[in-house]
Amino acid sequence: MGKGTRSFIVAACIALAAGACHRGDDGEAARKAAEAARKFAAQEQAWRDERKAELVAPDGWLSLVGLHWIDRGAHYAGSAPGNGLQLAKGPPQLGMFDLGADGRVRFVPASGVALTLDGQPLTGPVYLKADKDEGGPSKLGFDDGKGQATIVVRGDRVALRVKHTDAESRGHFRGITYWPGGPDWKVSARFVPNPKGKTLPIVNVVNMVQQVPNPGYVEFQRDGRTHRLELLDQGEPTLFLVFADRTSGHGSYPAGRYLDLARPGPDGRMVIDFNRAENPPCAFTPYATCPLAPPANRLDLVVAAGEQVYNKH
Repeated sequence: MGKGTRSFIVAACIALAAGACHRGDDGEAARKAAEAARKFAAQEQAWRDERKAELVAPDGWLSLVGLHWIDRGAHYAGSAPGNGLQLAKGPPQLGMFDLGADGRVRFVPASGVALTLDGQPLTGPVYLKADKDEGGPSKLGFDDGKGQATIVVRGDRVALRVKHTDAESRGHFRGITYWPGGPDWKVSARFVPNPKGKTLPIVNVVNMVQQVPNPGYVEFQRDGRTHRLELLDQGEPTLFLVFADRTSGHGSYPAGRYLDLARPGPDGRMVIDFNRAENPPCAFTPYATCPLAPPANRLDLVVAAGEQVYNKH
């Protein structure tokens, strides 16, 4: 039995059997509590395994090796010194990126370098789609597919994001630790819609501010109090929640944690499973542009569930 399973069982025994695990005066309650804890631990482990697989995937967040902001005009890129965009990994000369007045990026490959664009051989100049473009971004491959470069747009700025399967952060990943959590951290909530078109200013880790659609907020009860959290709509099937709490900076990532929530049904009911609270990509790499928890989403509550801060060292 693993450490995580044992902690779930102990927590369930305390919560559900009210001390029966220790007194032995209610063996049936203790047995049911232990069985519920085992089932819960198995479900959580499956989710945690999937989460880890996404992080360590060849193109996951741990593969990031660079985020290079591109100014207007032409810039040579490659791993050799002297390039305007000097890559941590890749060929000495990758090519030239030219940011035009229209915000589009034209790429001219260096001579003799084997490159691909969206998996197909690239032999000449091309305009690259950014992450904000429909069907984008274009994926520029190098180093026999181990490296990948894409264009990302943040506010009015454009950057080259670079990934590589040989990233040190990927090769030396130390795993994730979790708060004890438990079934009681899967809470029922009520969705309250905001007026149509409402947005919320969200600051990211590079101090850019973006107005993000804010369709509504959720209210839930905990420890006899009502708590409220604003939701964000990033155009995904789920709604996005960025929150901080009393553990932020005290065992959890200081800038907050993330949750994806299923959209509410007609009755406005939602479920917030704090056991699935994730560290933002910025907890693992300095090359991400994570949104930070807005002031409205700083809970006066110790959320002892979900991921703890990642220890890189």
